[in-house]
Amino acid sequence: MLLLMASASSVIVWFRNDLRLSDHAALAAAAGTGAPLICLFILDEAAAQSARRPLGAAAKWWLANSLRTLDRELRKRGQRLILRRGDTATILVQIAQEAKAKAVFWLDSEIPAEAACARQVITALHEIGVETHISRSDLLASPSMIRNKEGHGLRVFTPFWKRVRALGDPPPPLPAMKKLPPSVASVESESIEDWQLEPLHPDWAGGLRARWKPGEAGARKKLDAFLDDAIDGYASGRDDLARDQTSHLSAHLRFGEISPRQVFHATRFAAAHNPALSHDVEKFLSELGWREFCRHLLFDQPDLHRQDLQPSFDNFPWRTDRAALSAWQQGRTGYPIVDAGMRELWHTGTMHNRVRMVAASFLVKHLLIDWREGERWFWDTLVDADPGSNPGNWQWVAGCGADAAPYFRIFNPVLQGEKFDPDGAYVMKWVPELAKLPPKLIHQPWEATPMELAAAGITLGKTYPAPIVDHKAARERALAAYRKMRP
Repeated sequence: MLLLMASASSVIVWFRNDLRLSDHAALAAAAGTGAPLICLFILDEAAAQSARRPLGAAAKWWLANSLRTLDRELRKRGQRLILRRGDTATILVQIAQEAKAKAVFWLDSEIPAEAACARQVITALHEIGVETHISRSDLLASPSMIRNKEGHGLRVFTPFWKRVRALGDPPPPLPAMKKLPPSVASVESESIEDWQLEPLHPDWAGGLRARWKPGEAGARKKLDAFLDDAIDGYASGRDDLARDQTSHLSAHLRFGEISPRQVFHATRFAAAHNPALSHDVEKFLSELGWREFCRHLLFDQPDLHRQDLQPSFDNFPWRTDRAALSAWQQGRTGYPIVDAGMRELWHTGTMHNRVRMVAASFLVKHLLIDWREGERWFWDTLVDADPGSNPGNWQWVAGCGADAAPYFRIFNPVLQGEKFDPDGAYVMKWVPELAKLPPKLIHQPWEATPMELAAAGITLGKTYPAPIVDHKAARERALAAYRKMRP
């Protein structure tokens, strides 16, 4: 038994994908009752194997560290985080009964699988007379507010974002409370180490630890640094691979260490103080809007990671090529910009946004490998693998999604590298075996003379692979496949 009977009634805050203390309406409401507080996180692996997708390996690493950080912040305020693993409804009923909890508070979720779990929880708690209090979700706008005449969600981003913005600014975020009601001492917690969320043998997370600081403080630091410096010139510089002028907030948003409302209002505040940033700010906010758009797509199609949004793609002639898929996963395609991105992903759990598009396009169009294969790989290796954005973006690249890229848009990886990494700095960092090549050759080493290759210490096919597919031939093959599919 992990619980002893509590002597007084208490309330429970059920944390899910909202691992923060500020702008947390459910926590604020629970604390406002003045009752002893139980801050609870449940790892429901059984639910993940059925309705919900199991977390990928990189996301598990992030979750473990985010939970530790949340617990430390709670302890500074006289609280602690209780960890339990098992069926969500069962655990909440058990704790509510044994701790004499009178109510459970949580933030709503528009993710279909999470919403289904919450409905089960409501039923189970109401059966034992425990109140449920659900606060607004993290989205800027609920999907129910953005519907077409037929009652469906919008499938084109620009009118979607206009509709969201027309609703006005979202409510201002709530500040974090400096002190919380006391915890229920009799409630014991499981150990995060016992959950084995982090890799041990082998420990491949060294690059993740060096790159990231999960948690609310890390999220705020990233946002402040972005708004203090990188936002200036963001609209034009966000694709510059050497400058890396992106916000790096996606994983923090994924786990709710910072809310979209906080990001929105902080960004608008920066624009108000420096009107010259207005163009950059609007571009950045539209990227926040794209995340919102993908979540709305998921709301309407819960199996977004499995089912083409456009049924015309259901019979697309995808190829099965395990050797090519493996080469892509390992960053061994022979195309430096693609390989650099895939190696960055493996080492850090992330990839520059521009390169994500190039690498994804290469898989589905150069190799004609099903977008679902790439989506699964990103789901396992990205720290920011989001149930809406990950499949939504893959479907966009493949051409089968909402607001999809035209089927005839096939990125040339050489030209993409030359345009966005002209000096080769990004490739040199992640594909160091090419570092001695001059910039004019680093994105197409096969064009180097034998003397130039020898001077750079490169033997194509040995120290670095030759291209696994010819760009021109692959492009023609992809166009032929797309034409055949279309009416």
